[in-house]
Amino acid sequence: MSVAADDDSAVAPVGALLELTVTDLALIERVRITFESGLNVITGETGAGKSILIDALGLALGARADTSLVRHGADAGRVEALFDRLPEPLIAIREIAASGRSTARLDDETVTAAHLADIAGPLVEIHGQHDQQRLLDGRHQRELLDGYGGHLAERAAMHDADERWRSNRAALTELAIDPRELGRRIELLDHEAAEIAAARLRPGEAEEIRERLRAAQHGEAIVRGGAAAVAALSVDAAGATGGTGAREAGAREALAVAVRETRGLARLDARFALLVARLEGLDAELADVTAEFRTLAGTVDHDAGTVEQLEGRLSLIYGLERRYGEDEASVIAHGERVAAESARLADMDGERARRAALDAELLGSVAAAAATLSGFRAAAADRLAGEVGAILEDLGFPRGVFDVALGRRPAGPDQAAIELGGDAVAFDGTGADEVVFRIAPNPGEPARPLERIASGGELSRVALAAKQVLAAADATPTIVFDEVDAGIGGRSADPIGRNLWLLARRHRVLVVTHLPQIAAHADVHFRISKSQRDGRTVTDVERLDRDGRIAELAEMLGGETAQPGPAAVASARELLDRAEGWRERVPAGA
Repeated sequence: MSVAADDDSAVAPVGALLELTVTDLALIERVRITFESGLNVITGETGAGKSILIDALGLALGARADTSLVRHGADAGRVEALFDRLPEPLIAIREIAASGRSTARLDDETVTAAHLADIAGPLVEIHGQHDQQRLLDGRHQRELLDGYGGHLAERAAMHDADERWRSNRAALTELAIDPRELGRRIELLDHEAAEIAAARLRPGEAEEIRERLRAAQHGEAIVRGGAAAVAALSVDAAGATGGTGAREAGAREALAVAVRETRGLARLDARFALLVARLEGLDAELADVTAEFRTLAGTVDHDAGTVEQLEGRLSLIYGLERRYGEDEASVIAHGERVAAESARLADMDGERARRAALDAELLGSVAAAAATLSGFRAAAADRLAGEVGAILEDLGFPRGVFDVALGRRPAGPDQAAIELGGDAVAFDGTGADEVVFRIAPNPGEPARPLERIASGGELSRVALAAKQVLAAADATPTIVFDEVDAGIGGRSADPIGRNLWLLARRHRVLVVTHLPQIAAHADVHFRISKSQRDGRTVTDVERLDRDGRIAELAEMLGGETAQPGPAAVASARELLDRAEGWRERVPAGA
């Protein structure tokens, strides 16, 4: 099912939601809605699935997936949101399998839900009924004020100043060590550093010693074998075994005889020439091999004293590695670290003095950042109170009903404090201010915090007024209001509809409402309903023309349980005519 709208009287912001397609979610088999610029209103019977559409949109924005939303009997539910973007639209897709697996895509690229939220999330702001309760939270009120005032830079400066102070304060706390404990720690560190330094380790030394010990364990056999090899290589041409020099000379003489004979043969047959060169190289090779045998056999130290010395050195290295590191290099690094730590602790008094001086300096920076942020908040509080108050007047409240108060919390005796306005006040990374939204709905009565005085209907109107003001100051392309008009009567609804329509001149606005006075101000009106198809309940969405809007408004006026009569239809037509007439009188650019 596909429905579209064609009103283009409002500005369509870049990044606005163009289209939403929902498949196999809850009662929705398949619905596609094409939104247009201005105020898009969704109405319909209770339980038909109005809020499901908003939940589906949330999924396309990266919200947490809930497999219970998948339509009974379907393998998976799917949501596709199309956003206006240059040079071509952005497509955000979310699929939820009944088995629990969730996938997300941006255009044709598979992404995580978190990445989907990072990219598509900022394009839509959804306000639900639960936001009214959040409005009672002082921390949320502070966030709203800062968002309205655009205090990002000042908030960041305050946060950074607070972080630097807390980091230095933590280091200063670590320096508060008992002098005796400090002495013990320095003594232990010095002992470790001295022990490692005295060992004079070399990386790879242990492996070298292990090789020497392996050779020493077979020293006698190596010496005997080496001597036999040298003797064999040194046999003279006749096979005698005289002195070493004679044996080498005899071997070379035998080779010399072979060379002379082979040269003679080469003169007779050229094939023997290659053998001459090979035989000439044997004499030099024989001398080199014999000398190498003597050298290697001579380096084997199998003296018991030497072996004991090597074993003691290896035991020392193993002991250091057990305590300080897995190899010589890590032991050496540990020694350097403990020496540096010992030097730092030895200068503890100086370090403590430096940190204490820095503490005062950083606390001054915190106070300066808090004062700057407080000044910006005070100015923004006046503006926010004026704008919200003006909207509340349209909603039936007296003039000056709303204000935004700034307070500060006195620091406790054991609590860090900064001085602002001559008072010692507590602070954190958000500043030193407590923000309180207050109303005075009854003339002559003082303004009191919102959570102490507001009734359900009053809270709904204040929440809507605040959201309208904050949304007007926001660059979010699409703003969604999901039945936030709960508790509001018909008398207040018409002004709310007007303000939403004005807000929709700068944003694409989607409103799910049960009030005909608000629906009458729609640029585009969609009706959602339930029906039976093949024995299953399904949700349908229809874009209404003017006659359809009158019929829907009449049903909303008369209630869902009865067919609207002529009086309700006449009232609906009058309601729509009045809304259209008001819009014609709105100045251009309002």
